[in-house]
Order: sequence, then structure tokens, then C-alpha cells
Amino acid sequence: MIVEDEASLVTLLRYNLEKDGYRVIEAMDGEEALTMVAEDQPDMMILDWMLPVMSGIEVCRQLRRKPRTRDLPVLMLTARGEEADRIRGLNTGADDYMSKPFSMPELLARVKALLRRSQPSNAKGSLTYADLVMDLGAHRVTRAGRYIHLGPTEFRLLQFLMQNAGAVFSREELLNAVWGPDIYVEPRTVDVHIRRLRKALNNDEDNDLIRTVRAAGYALDADTQAVR
Repeated sequence: MIVEDEASLVTLLRYNLEKDGYRVIEAMDGEEALTMVAEDQPDMMILDWMLPVMSGIEVCRQLRRKPRTRDLPVLMLTARGEEADRIRGLNTGADDYMSKPFSMPELLARVKALLRRSQPSNAKGSLTYADLVMDLGAHRVTRAGRYIHLGPTEFRLLQFLMQNAGAVFSREELLNAVWGPDIYVEPRTVDVHIRRLRKALNNDEDNDLIRTVRAAGYALDADTQAVR
């Protein structure tokens, strides 16, 4: 995720990150960034210090206060290059810090390193249900050997459903388990992410593994004809 109000820099960052295979979302100010993170948490954040509405420093503070975003990797960008400013940024909770102007190859290397440190081990095990396999360490999902690309929120949602296969969960229960009890998100947001998850998991010939239970919620259930 890029949080930056300089449009030309956002374009440059997006181009280079997407060229390296990353999926990029962007916000132009601090409040928008926090709203987007609450709805769909990214794998990491590139955060400008000097933002309108809410500064990058305050965004970082708020991320670190919440259990769900406490460990979200943050690379802070700023035109402030003094040692005291770097120390302040790091003490606020940034994982890394780069002064503008910066080298794009160096930024890409730091992004890769932050993501590698945030997922340091492949020894986290795996989950299996029907023809779904989720590798928790590699953050990878396959269905019948086919790679499934999922966003961070869909990955957490599927992980929770696989860990509790067959059980029916209401929207509110899924919000509490996947988004966290301290995050306010509209209950209908769950429906949006369920639709995204279904679209990612299902080809035309696949059975829909997600069962909709009217007036109750959703379940991962391979044995029941799902209602899409």
C-alpha cells in the first residue's frame, strides 16, 4: 500500500512495484489510509511523513496501537533527512526509513526485505480442506493444484473458515475474528469479501465450497450445495 499525496511519485512507485509483481493500492491522506487498512489490510505500507489531514507519524502511531496492525511493516518516506527525524520516525513505529530523493532499486530492495522479515518462516504448517491447500508460511493457496491469488483480507477470511470448516459464522462473528474487535467495519463488508473469495476459488467446473446460510451467515462446507 502506498500512502502519498504527491501524484507523480505515486505513479512512479506504482509502476515499479507492479513491474516487480506486487499488487498496489493507494491512499492520498492519512485518514483514507486507515479506513482502507481497516477494510482490507495490506501486506505492507509505504508511508509519507508529510500528509494532508493526518500525518504519517500519526498514522503509524494508530497502526501500532491496534493488535491487528501492530506488526504491519511500514517503510516511511520523507524529505526530512536529519538524524533526529529518522530517530523520531523509527521510534514511532516505522520499520524502515528513506529520505527523498531516494534510489528506486534501493527502495524495492527494502520492500522485499521488510516483506521477507514479516514472513520469516515456512515452518508455519498448512491447512487442507477438500481440494484446497493453504501454505501458511508461504502465504499461498492452491485448489486442485491451481494457484489461487488472494488479497490479505480474503486470505485471513479463508484461513479462519478452513480452521473451522463446517461451522456457520454470522457476519458479526467473521468481522470479530478476521478484522478484530477494535475495528469498526460495516457488516455488509463481509459479503463483499465473500464474493471476492468465491470468485477467486471457483472456476465454472468447481463446486462452491462456501455455503450461504440465509439469515445466519457463511460456512466452508464441501458436502452441501452452496447458495451463491
